[in-house]
Amino acid sequence: MSFTVAIVGRPNVGKSTLFNRLVGKREAIVDNYSGVTRDRKYGESYWNGKYFNVVDTGGFVPNSDDLFEKAIEEQVKIAIENASLIVFLVDVTTGITDLDDDMARLLRRSDKTVLLVVNKVDDANRMADVAEFYSLGFDEVFPIASISGSGTGDLLDAIVSYMKEPEPQPDDEQQPHIPRFAIIGQPNVGKSSLVNALVGEARHIVTPIAGTTRDAIDTHYNLFQKEFILVDTAGIRKKAKVHENLEFYSVMRAINALDAADVCLLVIDAQVGIEMQDINIFRLAERKKKGVVILVNKWDAVEKDTHTAKSYADAIKAKIAPFVDVPIIFISALEKLRIFKAMEEALDVYSRRQTRISTHHLNEFLQEATAQYPPPAEKGKAVKIKYVTQLPLAYPTFAFFCNHPRYVKEAYRNYLENQLRKRYNFSGVPLTLHFRQK
Repeated sequence: MSFTVAIVGRPNVGKSTLFNRLVGKREAIVDNYSGVTRDRKYGESYWNGKYFNVVDTGGFVPNSDDLFEKAIEEQVKIAIENASLIVFLVDVTTGITDLDDDMARLLRRSDKTVLLVVNKVDDANRMADVAEFYSLGFDEVFPIASISGSGTGDLLDAIVSYMKEPEPQPDDEQQPHIPRFAIIGQPNVGKSSLVNALVGEARHIVTPIAGTTRDAIDTHYNLFQKEFILVDTAGIRKKAKVHENLEFYSVMRAINALDAADVCLLVIDAQVGIEMQDINIFRLAERKKKGVVILVNKWDAVEKDTHTAKSYADAIKAKIAPFVDVPIIFISALEKLRIFKAMEEALDVYSRRQTRISTHHLNEFLQEATAQYPPPAEKGKAVKIKYVTQLPLAYPTFAFFCNHPRYVKEAYRNYLENQLRKRYNFSGVPLTLHFRQK
């Protein structure tokens, strides 16, 4: 299940600091100058055994004449529309402002669960000032100090309490899992054209099923001995009042689509190339340990010679490094060029993501890899990796047991991952390596 929490509020109340606290990383830019968060930030949080997405939005200033502030107002409304739960952040040091009142009215009109969170409550006097915020009309108020983490545990408890457990399906163990492919990317790259090219001529065989995203229909493809579900995010341009915020809307939709998918098909425009928004979506898929295939669409419109495809692929890999072991397929949805090859590659990535390697074979691999390049000593201590095993997770995860796990440096982790990829074909599949004490 996809569960997304959007942090909203006026400028300079500490939204980015709270975002960093919830996702456990310093990903958002934090500054005392209001309006610093121009690009949205997306992360994943884990609490009490549950994962959920977190979106950091810009400071809300309604009815502004400033183009930047108007764009943020639209983005905040999009976040509210697409989120599962809203964290409405206010600042105890300023009390309730007119902007807080405007935001409260907007949120009360929505049908979403709203948690009112009062930030910067770091002493007893400020705790007494929290009572004022009940007048905004929300049932629960959470006092926190996001910079120190005080109170965020109670907030996280409340967030995960709204996450429903998935309902068990009858005879679920007997039902084979059908691969789910999320077609994602920026507007106008050809996602709709790709879906239409795949299923348009045989629509009577295709079964529409309820989608996991709000206004998309997933497509069950079962032709030519190939079966999979396309999690389509191509309908985003039909939404009213999105306009210049199409890219933001596309990422909000991509977050939900990725959660429901096994493999991400990232479509980019060959005439434009891979842009920062594409890389953001790619990183999102990598962090969520989804399989990835990059589809370069509109290849028919590019002037090329015998070296064009290789040069283009090299340029993409330079931007997505260090995870570069990813299939790149040059397609034309309009001309139906290599679109079925793209689906075959996606099925292969799905299969590789299911790879299970016996402990016996893994330890043969480990002996060869460490003999070729032993772990470097650190602070005079020799590092000895004793054995490795694959953990029983939905994606390839390996536990290496050694005497000094903290002394295994990033370069050696990368070496072992590259050797794993060389020995076993993991193209398009993010790998996870853990080093544990033994």
